[in-house]
Amino acid sequence: MTIDPAAVDRAITTRHSTRAFLPTPVPLPIVEHLLRVASRAPSGSNIQPWRVHVLLGEALAGFTRAMTTAFEAGMPEMPEYDYYPREWRSPYIERRRKIGWGLYSLAGVQKGDRAGANRQRGRNYSFFGAPVGLIFTIDNDLGRGSWLDYGMFLQNIMVAARGHGLDTCPQAAMMNYPAIVRSRLCLSDDVTIVCGMALGHADLSEPTGALDTDREDLSNFVTVHRDRT
Repeated sequence: MTIDPAAVDRAITTRHSTRAFLPTPVPLPIVEHLLRVASRAPSGSNIQPWRVHVLLGEALAGFTRAMTTAFEAGMPEMPEYDYYPREWRSPYIERRRKIGWGLYSLAGVQKGDRAGANRQRGRNYSFFGAPVGLIFTIDNDLGRGSWLDYGMFLQNIMVAARGHGLDTCPQAAMMNYPAIVRSRLCLSDDVTIVCGMALGHADLSEPTGALDTDREDLSNFVTVHRDRT
């Protein structure tokens, strides 16, 4: 089998978190194909710890209404787990602020405009208008290694989507209202809500689509060890 390295690189490097989608439907067979391809991700002892809930049509609409209503009513967010560090420090806090300010600026939200920032945050709960919403869960009794495996599975979905001309946005926000998610998806208490993901065709007219996140130079995070002579 011949593999085009450039095509693989392109699928990876053109992946970005899309925050505005067209209503253009994505056929369920395409969604299933992406998940089937992504399931080739490695996992320790091949236990395949991922569980996926696909939201389409009225199920998606009802889910997003419930989540958006909770957010707009000021219901306290109660994340399933600590996604971010409890105390921020350099260099991570600077990176977080940079992307935050960049996103809000493109969305027309000025510094100090809390209402505008809140509206932008609230768009998370509608999957940014995507026609497909995905919710991921993992069994509570699995270890950290399974969470690492899960990350590779999620990345596979996003890269495979790019190969089909689709875009995604992984969303930790979808585990902020676990009671609603559990109720809508009939989840038991022995699973943890990992995250959500929006999937669809990007709305290229949306200003936030121009957000360009940079990456650190290799010299800042790579150490090469060579054999001593």
